[in-house]
Amino acid sequence: MGLLLLLSFPLSGCMYPGETERQSGVNYRESVKRIQAAVDDYQQEEGLLPILNADETTPRYEKFRIDLDKLNKKGYLDDIPVTAFEKGGSAYFLLVDEETDPKVKVMDLVTVQKVNDVQRQVNRYKSSHGGKLPVAEELYPGLHTIDAKKAGSASITLNSVYSGQPLEFIMDREGTVYVDYVFDIMNAIDKNGGEHKEGQDLRLELEQASYYVPVKSLPYQWINGQPVPLPPS
Repeated sequence: MGLLLLLSFPLSGCMYPGETERQSGVNYRESVKRIQAAVDDYQQEEGLLPILNADETTPRYEKFRIDLDKLNKKGYLDDIPVTAFEKGGSAYFLLVDEETDPKVKVMDLVTVQKVNDVQRQVNRYKSSHGGKLPVAEELYPGLHTIDAKKAGSASITLNSVYSGQPLEFIMDREGTVYVDYVFDIMNAIDKNGGEHKEGQDLRLELEQASYYVPVKSLPYQWINGQPVPLPPS
């Protein structure tokens, strides 16, 4: 709900807030290093992680947001990086591997915003067509691409934070919208020599290859020689 409120900008055909920053290749290296050091110091001295409360249902790559304001006020962080949403940037900073080896990662809010905007269009179509969805082709079992013309979402396009390549929006049988990261996952696997563990959520390939997390995604498994997203059970 918070993200929807924060990111409810009108669709006008113009560039999304934060997209110029992202397209110019903002380097998050320094921001991540500074926040990681602050998180490590805070955990060592306070015995806790400086994270905001999250609901049990919050998706993994949106869940453990770092409380930058707390780090700043308690002196662990001299100032909040300008890349952070809290300072007008287009990213949230969050933790992964929070129980074993907390690592600071970047959640791209342009991606989140565009998925939310497509979701809004799908919901409108569903509401005005007796529960029917604007489906195009079934790309994976239980997951379809979206008929953007029907949904009225043709103007919303998304390029990958990993590769810069265009990405597809997909939706499940309930009409929940996700990003399809299959191209980026394949790239990451190829760079690692094609190695991957059976049964492993292949999103870890992206998590380990970049500062970014694959936000608004489904778990991926290796099935019949390729990564396949798994719809909610």
